[in-house]
Amino acid sequence: MNSLNSFKLGKYTLRSRLLVGTGKYASLAQMRDALDASGCHVVTVAVRRVEMGQKDAEGILDYIDQKKYLILPNTAGCFTAQDAVRSARLAHEGLGVDWVKLEVLADKKTLLPDPIGTLEAAQTLVKDGFDVLCYTNDDPIMARRLEDIGVASVMPAGSPIGSGQGVLNPNNIRIILETLKCPVIIDAGVGTASDVCLAMELGAEGVLLNTAIAHAKDPIAMARAMGLACDAGYLATRSGRIPKRLYATASSPWEGIIEPAKRPGDSIPGE
Repeated sequence: MNSLNSFKLGKYTLRSRLLVGTGKYASLAQMRDALDASGCHVVTVAVRRVEMGQKDAEGILDYIDQKKYLILPNTAGCFTAQDAVRSARLAHEGLGVDWVKLEVLADKKTLLPDPIGTLEAAQTLVKDGFDVLCYTNDDPIMARRLEDIGVASVMPAGSPIGSGQGVLNPNNIRIILETLKCPVIIDAGVGTASDVCLAMELGAEGVLLNTAIAHAKDPIAMARAMGLACDAGYLATRSGRIPKRLYATASSPWEGIIEPAKRPGDSIPGE
């Protein structure tokens, strides 16, 4: 395991800071190849897409090597706290996992999180013993309340799900990162590798994405780009960037430079 990229998330130690979803691909085979190209360790699967108990049916789990990846069930498509809690418990029974990416959505048009339902579901699942990775908006107060409940990770949206707009409010993300002690993972809205790099340069512990890979013209190449961008952003923000300056700064020092000898007949403009 690469110690540079490994980090603790709930009960698990992950070898990659990029978490990748499994929806919207043209085929399950394409999904499998994209996951491999991304270098991710955690793949998130909507509970409603998993064929619970259908042993003979070809399904999404047939294309995910569970010796290579950790499956993180999510409650995508849930619009009430009760529905989200039920989905998480089904995943616990069907997959034998005790962690969940919690989503409680407000409506189908915006897919923004419902703050009240999210808090209610998170409280219940934490009490049930789940490691809850909680999708939320970029509100620092909401993020703090979720951490107070005891979630394993707060996952603020960079922008609306599937929008490809990138991180729209980096200042709020910075405040969340300064305020919270639990891991913060940017979830939703990234469109390309530079968005992932920016999210990591802000100081996030990781990025979760799906549509930006699955709907790219070349999902396999984009998956690799996202993995590289995640590593690059993580390294850059911890390396200490140079300060921004108004004027140029020479890369070579002026001291010690020998001025060229003035030849007879040379003149300096203005003399």
